[in-house]
Amino acid sequence: MAQVQNTNAAATGYVPSLQKKYKEEIVPSLKQDFGYKSIMQVPKLEKITINQGIGAATGDKKLVEVAQKELTAITGQKAIMTYSKKDISNFKLRKGTPIGVKVTLRASKMYEFLERLIAVALPRIRDFNGIPEKFDGRGNYTLGIKEQIIFPEIDIDKITKIMGMEITFVTNARSDEEAFALLKAFGLPFKNSKK
Repeated sequence: MAQVQNTNAAATGYVPSLQKKYKEEIVPSLKQDFGYKSIMQVPKLEKITINQGIGAATGDKKLVEVAQKELTAITGQKAIMTYSKKDISNFKLRKGTPIGVKVTLRASKMYEFLERLIAVALPRIRDFNGIPEKFDGRGNYTLGIKEQIIFPEIDIDKITKIMGMEITFVTNARSDEEAFALLKAFGLPFKNSKK
């Protein structure tokens, strides 16, 4: 029994650096900037959802399986398939057809993915000059990526098709301003021009 407890302590001993940064630097900074009375009021990143819609999957079913393997490699968590909810004859789409893949990351996996995205993937985009500041009005932010090859986990020689993805950062912030401050503090490279 003691041996099981030791391995659990070793497993939980690792804390991603962005998670540590959030507790030690971001929380006190945002508490001061926004005048929160308690650290419990400070907004936090609740989850990151990565979504890939594959329009060409209606003609080639293997594309969804390839996308599932790639997204699993990128995130370190098994991607699940998404299915069409209704028949759309114009797109040759039947109800229940796999049309995409998605992953929802929480806790340490979320922080690890965010760190790799900021430090490794985004700088690999050609002519990169920051990401746009378009929030949804409820404190959430969605970033569109045009090519999955910016992630180092993808072997460029084995790709069959360039596919984009949407990365959604879900926060519990009450306003876009608070969510922007939170994500900027994590290091997301927003464009300098304020809208």
